[in-house]
Amino acid sequence: MVRQLLRSLSQRARALAGKWYARPFARVFDEPRLWSMQRGSITAAFGAGLAISFVPLPVHTVLALLVAGIGRMNVPTIIGAIWIVNPITMLPTYYFAYLVGCRLVGAPPTQFAFELSWAWLEHGLGPMWLPFLTGCAACAAVFGIGGWLLLDRLWIWHVRYKYRTRRRHSNA
Repeated sequence: MVRQLLRSLSQRARALAGKWYARPFARVFDEPRLWSMQRGSITAAFGAGLAISFVPLPVHTVLALLVAGIGRMNVPTIIGAIWIVNPITMLPTYYFAYLVGCRLVGAPPTQFAFELSWAWLEHGLGPMWLPFLTGCAACAAVFGIGGWLLLDRLWIWHVRYKYRTRRRHSNA
């Protein structure tokens, strides 16, 4: 089912490649491996997408497309993985990263009241940057590598399971 969804997304993306606004990028994203359903391409894209989702800047999609193009990773998978952190899940995700950073740095979590002013950005946010960025980097590494390894192991297990059940049914 997931494979069918990824195939349909790949076909739609190839159809969009012929549009006038996508022509400058046609050579870059015409690479077949960026749309293939190979285990290595998909699992690496999933791990990279999870790692990119912890980047605390609003450039996830652009960064994911650059990483997919350079690393020859599956584009629909990396885009789907970065959408795990969306406007609904952003606050809990980044708060979790902040708490992880506080543990790693050894700083206690601080209470803060958000205020949309330059003074708050200078003074209120100052003590929180180091734990927040440390937590984002640590979570990106752990979730990126962990997601890649987990999906890789699940993929191998699923292929072996299908092979065993097919062998059992053919021998029966």
